[in-house]
Formats: sequence, C-alpha cells, structure tokens
Amino acid sequence: MNSRLVLFVVCFMGIFTYAQKMPVSYDFGEKFSDRYRYSNLLVIDDDGSGGYILVRSYFQGLILKPKGYFIEHYNSDLELVGEYNYKLKGLQFVDGFFKNGRLNLLFLNYDFDREQYEYWAHSSPIEYFNFEARKLLTIQSKAVNGAFGKNYYNRDFSNGFSTTMLFNQEKSGFIISTHHKKGKSNKHTIHLFDDSLNKRGEFDFSNEIEEKNYAFENVAMSKNLDEIYITGKAYFKKKRFRIDERKFQYEMIRITTSGIKTQSFDDPGKYSEGLYPILNDGKLLCAGFYADRKDNRYNGISYFELDPASLSVQSKKYSPFTSQFMDDKFGREEDKIIKNLVFKSVNITPEKELFFNAEEYFVTHSIHSTGAGQRIKVDRYHHNDIVSVKLNAQGEMVWARNINKAEVTQGDGAYASYSAYCKNGKTYFFICTAADNPQLINNERLIFKQGLSRNRNVFMISLDENGKMDYEQVIGAEEARLPLMVSMPLKDKKDDQLLFYAKRGNKKQLVKVAFK
Repeated sequence: MNSRLVLFVVCFMGIFTYAQKMPVSYDFGEKFSDRYRYSNLLVIDDDGSGGYILVRSYFQGLILKPKGYFIEHYNSDLELVGEYNYKLKGLQFVDGFFKNGRLNLLFLNYDFDREQYEYWAHSSPIEYFNFEARKLLTIQSKAVNGAFGKNYYNRDFSNGFSTTMLFNQEKSGFIISTHHKKGKSNKHTIHLFDDSLNKRGEFDFSNEIEEKNYAFENVAMSKNLDEIYITGKAYFKKKRFRIDERKFQYEMIRITTSGIKTQSFDDPGKYSEGLYPILNDGKLLCAGFYADRKDNRYNGISYFELDPASLSVQSKKYSPFTSQFMDDKFGREEDKIIKNLVFKSVNITPEKELFFNAEEYFVTHSIHSTGAGQRIKVDRYHHNDIVSVKLNAQGEMVWARNINKAEVTQGDGAYASYSAYCKNGKTYFFICTAADNPQLINNERLIFKQGLSRNRNVFMISLDENGKMDYEQVIGAEEARLPLMVSMPLKDKKDDQLLFYAKRGNKKQLVKVAFK
C-alpha cells in the first residue's frame, strides 16, 4: 500500500514538473498529399462560415517558373472540402483577401502593346470557382525594372515609374500609389479603394513632390474611409549631401476630399524611424523608433499624439532603450548598434496600453558561380531579433525586450520570422526553429539559433504584464513532422485562436492553436 502511494506521489510530481506552462492547446488537421511541391503561401483567410481559404502560387518545370494559383478550402474541422487550380500566368501578384463570399486576388501587369501598367482584380465565389477579371487602374508609362515594391531602406525614383499598394490593418480599404516621371512631367497620384473594389477617390499628390520623393510604408483609415493617414519616408531631392546630412525624414500625410496635409516629426537630436499610424477612439497616434544622430542607428522609442484634422503634434515622448533591452540584445558586447527594425504588429488594450512588435530585417546580396561559367546574383533575406515594446496610455515606455534569433532564407520567408498574439496584457510569440533548445543566459537573455536540421520545433515565448520573459517548446518536431509557416497565421481574435499552414514537399496540413 505504501509503495503504491509513493509511486502515485512520484508520478503526480512528475506530471506537475512537466506541466505545460503556455496556456494553449493545439489540434492537427489530417495530412494531405499535395501535387505542388514548390509553392508559396499568399493568402490565408476565413470563409465567413467557420472554414478557411488558402491561396498558393506554384512553380513547375526543369527551371522553376510560376504556373498558376492553387486554392484550398477547408471546413471548421480542418477537413479539405475543395480545391481549385487557377491557371493564370504572367501577372505579378500583389495581395489578396476574402470578403462578402468572394475571393479577390490583386495583380499588377504591364501591357507592352498599350505601354501601360494595369492593376487587375480577379474575383470568384468559393462555392463554385468562376474568376472574373476587372481592371482597377491604368497608368501610361514605359516598362521599368522593379516598378512595384515596398523597400524599407532604399528606394530608387530614377526609373521613371514606381508604385505600391497598402492595406489598412482591418483590410477594409487600400490605397494604390503611382508616381510617374517623364521629362518635365512629374505626377504622383493616390487612389483609394474599398474592400468591395469600388474606387472611392483619386488624389493628386504632385504638389508635394517638388522637393521630395515619397516612399509610403503604412496606412490607417477612418471607418468610412473619409480620412486616410499614411506614414513613410520623404526623400530630399538634393543632388549632393554633406556627410552629416540625412537624405530623408519620416512624415505623416492626411488625405481627405478637402485636401492634403503633411507633418514631419524630427526634433533637434531626435530623428524618427519606422513610424506606424494608429486610429483609436477618435485619437490619432504614431509610434515608432528614433535615432539621436543622422545615421541608421536606433536609440529608443518615439510616440506622438496628433490632432486628427490639423496633424499638429499634441504630445510626444522619446524613451531611450533601457539597460534591460540592451543586455537582452548584446550581453557584454561593446559595439552596440541597433538598426533595421521593421514593424510586425500593433495592439491597443481596452486600457489604452499600446503593444507593438518589430523585427530586425534586412537583405544582403552576393554573386555566385553556377559551375557553368555563369554568375548569378543571390538575395538573402534576414529575419533576426524580435523587439517587443509596451507603452502606457500616455505613451510612456513601460518596458522593451529583445529576443535574439538569427534566420536567413533565399526564398519563401513564411517559415522564418515569427507571429505575435496579445491576450490579457501578455504578449506571446510563435517561432519555428531547428534548435532543440534556446540558450538562456542569466535567466533573462534568450538566444535562438537557426540550426541545420530539416525538422522544426515550435516554441512559444511569453512576456507578461511586467515584461518578464518565459518560453516553452509547445510542439516538437517528432509530433509536428511538417514545418509550420509560422509568420503567416490566420488570427481569430474572437475565439483566441491561430491557424497555421504546415507543408513540406508533397505533404500538407493545418494546425490550429487555441488559447485557454
């Protein structure tokens, strides 16, 4: 009897010791065979009835080339209920979303016969797929290399034409920016569309570009889309710059039917970086980073509250990175340079606390020999450290933490990077890594290394209300088998769930993670 009691206590203590720390459960969908070994996930959305829509571009051939778009429809039980192969080639995919029972895929195309750029929307119901093409916009221009894009660090305005598309966070509307320069003609136009693909406005931005070129990065819109707030870099057009001069400044642009207004943010010794616009309960906020000198080093967090009509700055806060943050990132290193931070997500709590997360992201280039006498350029995309910040309702920094990781990819970045989710004042991060365990230094400094294994473990990292860090491996590689596209989840904030797509080779499945 006593021996049984001892065994029970030992077993109970073992269960307690290894009890899961993170408040999540997960469910694996069935593994399905997939006919397209090489593909990229482009869209993951809910279908309005508890199910899910996924769109992938796929590649085939001895030399891999894009051949079309493969669409998958799953029900709420993660069962595959429909597939469709949309054999469309030659167009540049820009974005996609599901709304009012229709799947919308947005493309940019160049018509060489008419010498014009064209934005197209291809839309179809999902009960039966029957895509209809609709032209949204045309711009007369010669064809240029790299016309579309959103480069965070360097923008080339010398080609004669550049364009980008930006959705607001709710995906209730989007803008298309077109900048066309030919001879003495220099025209920049901003086009506004709603989520039903109706054009809601066209605004001439040409007067603002006499001395500066604009590279837009983020956008916020009022609920009725009557007010548009865009943040981005304004590059000065000077031909020569002194060494101590900065070539750009961050600006906020307000666009309404009554006109266009701009606001810059730089103060003496404070130069804004990576600003993100936020509309909340009638307030216009802007959060980001700042540098204390005219280079690309970041020194802290910036916060602004603006008048939504005039864009005048009502209040501002500059919070330098804390010693805790610097220790997180560098430990005892002496050369402490922070740069290349890109926003990933922004959340506001009912108490008006602001949580935002960023990533250290940059691109490197190299030239490689193919072995056949040819030399090709290789781009490598680096998804490194996670930066997480909490501000109180007055914009003062409560804490800032850094999670060390190093990931690099030459192609599909869906498996790299991370996703974040905020719940009850806590922030949770999901990463998928070949590392079995991170390095934990002094119980605070967390370092994840990429590793060499094909198998991937899913780790969760948490930051509580006070910024205290914890972590746990929640799904092991032996259980998951297929690596998760961890940076492209579908977030269901109503039910506190995240849906991940997992794929390797010719196998695929869905993984649902639910918060308890």
